[in-house]
Amino acid sequence: MHENEIAHKVIGLAIDVHRALGPGLLESAYEECLFHKLGSAGLHVVKQKPMPVVFEGVKLECGYRIDMVVEHWLVLEVKSCEALHPIHLAQVLTYLRLGEFKLGLLMNFNVEVLKDGIKRVINGKL
Repeated sequence: MHENEIAHKVIGLAIDVHRALGPGLLESAYEECLFHKLGSAGLHVVKQKPMPVVFEGVKLECGYRIDMVVEHWLVLEVKSCEALHPIHLAQVLTYLRLGEFKLGLLMNFNVEVLKDGIKRVINGKL
């Protein structure tokens, strides 16, 4: 499957989760349900992937974790907040840069219609 096809499939599955649960739950509930849905669809997904920081040539395990990585290259950051803020976008961009990933999806499930809560993020630019 091509990158855009996988991203499209992930978004569709996330919309299914949102339609079933609606807004207002904790981030962890959406993350668990989406993880289940992605795995059931046959996608390879890693939840809470550790993200070390390399500083001055030293790899530091600082406790950062990516919510999910799908098919080894797509970063998913799940939120359930009143509104997405620039810091949320910065977080995804940092994960993309540090992990040398190409594409990320920032998803805020605390919206009436999930498509309004999704931002597609490409390494280094929107």
